[in-house]
Amino acid sequence: MKAEIHPTYYPDAKVICASCGRTWTTGSTRKELRVDICSNCHPFFSGESRIIDVEGQVDRFYKKLSARQTYVEKKKAKEVAGKSPERAIAELEMSGRVNEALAKAGITEVGQFLAKLAEGDAAVLAIEGFGQKSLVDIKKKLRAMGYNLPEAATEAGA
Repeated sequence: MKAEIHPTYYPDAKVICASCGRTWTTGSTRKELRVDICSNCHPFFSGESRIIDVEGQVDRFYKKLSARQTYVEKKKAKEVAGKSPERAIAELEMSGRVNEALAKAGITEVGQFLAKLAEGDAAVLAIEGFGQKSLVDIKKKLRAMGYNLPEAATEAGA
């Protein structure tokens, strides 16, 4: 070995674990070593089931997980609200003539229209000002929004 190019070697260097506080001696080029985790408290060696979070990664993961859960819950609530039978017929964005004809017949909500449709297409077509094209259009719109049409309505067409 060349002289004076190597660092000083300390055969009794002190090692201190920041997690559990355990200390021991070893050989090193530094007089004192501080470690985040040691074999005494590491889950692999101790068999203990715990999460080691040195840089906040676990907290960030749980924060993302909770944000995802809230997003899924909001999406589900919006989907349920979109299929509500109490939804106004006007929200279906049908023509003004169709909305007026249904309003005159006392049908203002989707649930009321579906009940009338359960009686059959003839019952809906009996509404003054409501024709075959309007019936086909409103059925398409309701199916696209996820509503289940009554069996009597699906047999007759559209």
